[in-house]
Amino acid sequence: MDTSTPSKSGTSFLKTCFNGVNALSGVGILSIPYALSQGGWLSVLMFTTIAVICFYTGILIQRCIDSSSLVKTYPDIGELAFGRKGRIIVAIFMYLELYLVAIDFMILEGDNLEKLFPSVDFHVAGLKIGGKQGFVLIFSLLVLPTTWFRSLSALAYVSVGGIMASVILIAAVIWVGAFDGVGFHERGVLVHWAGIPTAMSLYSFCFSGHAVFPMIYTGMSNRKMFPTVLLLCFIICTLSYGLMGVVGYLMYGESLKSQVTLNLPSRNLSSSIAIYTTLINPFTKFALLVTPIAEAIEDTLHVGKNKAVSVSIRTSLVVSTTIVALVVPYFAYAVALTGSFLSGTATMLLPCICYLKIRSRTCRKVGFEQVVCVGIIVVGVGLVVVGTSSSLKQIIQSL
Repeated sequence: MDTSTPSKSGTSFLKTCFNGVNALSGVGILSIPYALSQGGWLSVLMFTTIAVICFYTGILIQRCIDSSSLVKTYPDIGELAFGRKGRIIVAIFMYLELYLVAIDFMILEGDNLEKLFPSVDFHVAGLKIGGKQGFVLIFSLLVLPTTWFRSLSALAYVSVGGIMASVILIAAVIWVGAFDGVGFHERGVLVHWAGIPTAMSLYSFCFSGHAVFPMIYTGMSNRKMFPTVLLLCFIICTLSYGLMGVVGYLMYGESLKSQVTLNLPSRNLSSSIAIYTTLINPFTKFALLVTPIAEAIEDTLHVGKNKAVSVSIRTSLVVSTTIVALVVPYFAYAVALTGSFLSGTATMLLPCICYLKIRSRTCRKVGFEQVVCVGIIVVGVGLVVVGTSSSLKQIIQSL
């Protein structure tokens, strides 16, 4: 069976592009200036290399899915390559990555709302709740209904809001630099070796949409267009990330905080616009992250057709991510850990390892593609080991 054959139903080319860009773009656009300040100007080469690698491994995921009509999800790829154990390993990394990114969104919302309203506290049933914690709770309540959508076509409309928010955010930050007295006068440094592990981890996080690629691909009405969709999504996101990184670094240099919005002047219209649009992005993307986790749980329990149980599962996921976000409120370190350990594994190691195993059954010759995959595996292992140890060290020191 040729799984690339167009089907009569499914998500259109344009809607798939919206979902793809929304899957790749997100909170990474806020941390990219900080990543550049950590690694220096030469780290842009690493950023570009990671983008190319992640695009290629996205294509490998498509090839793995097309190799069998039984493969529909990322864990299915692991099972096709290595049996039941492979499925379990891939599922653990995939769902942990999605879960941690959802937590990062919660932390992001709390940080930026506290920036907008620094003196706000909440009192509920006689208990005093800090501003940041209260805002995290409010965001969880607002985002909850979006997680109940079960259709990718419906999510595409939400994705449009996320893409527009990213465009407005970049424009607002540029406006602050050009017209609000900040300027673009910082020179930065050529390379900062001590910060390279953090920079690489954050760069990897920016392109960590692979966990949802199978869902997006299998939901297309014309799967033959997936490489084109993926290329467009990576070009758009790489350019937007690069623009934000360079602009933010020129504006604030070595004084950049984990999110560029936290550097923006207070009580400023353009700054407020940037922060408000930042709040929209996680709201539009949260459901896209939670849906694969929820569907996996529903399939395991065989309750996918029960709407009440489905809503309960998705609600439980939102509640649990909220609790963890309240306990571990360190955005930059949480993102770096997600990028190095989980994203590095899901975006670089697993696609190459699974593809090499599946391909070896039909072609045992060592060609250029196999050499490229081995090279990516080496890079991925280095990122996971160095980046994870650095991130964990920073988190422990901050506790």
